Amino acid sequence: MREFKGRVIASGTVTAEAVVSHGGLNTLASFQKALQFGDKNATCGDQNNPDLYNKQMAGKALCLPQTIGSTTGGLVLYCACAMKRQPACMLFSKPIDSLAAAGSILADVWLDDVTMPVIDNLGDEFLEYVKDGMKITVKEDGTVIAE
Repeated sequence: MREFKGRVIASGTVTAEAVVSHGGLNTLASFQKALQFGDKNATCGDQNNPDLYNKQMAGKALCLPQTIGSTTGGLVLYCACAMKRQPACMLFSKPIDSLAAAGSILADVWLDDVTMPVIDNLGDEFLEYVKDGMKITVKEDGTVIAE
């Protein structure tokens, strides 16, 4: 078990199973099946992300370095939350980009019945340590426990 401390972007507490990407998450490509084709598990559709491709993201602790790709990224995250197909939390090893931050903050502020804690700046050690299937607990203060 290890504990990491990051910066809170969207607060909340959650415990969920980890899914890990060591490459950047293309938000649009990853969530396209969930948003356009009704995939309630939010199965990752990004063939260029071998760590996540065909894995369920909804309800999981999504551990990643950063997001990449389309300028629609923030809207995609917001829509995934509005459709209740969002990860349980998003945990970034690096600083979050403005688009992912905007989408997660808007969902946190505008959607009353949805939570998706988002923590960034967890460090490279976090992404080296965490593995698929680990139990991840996120606390309000930005503490992340991986076991």
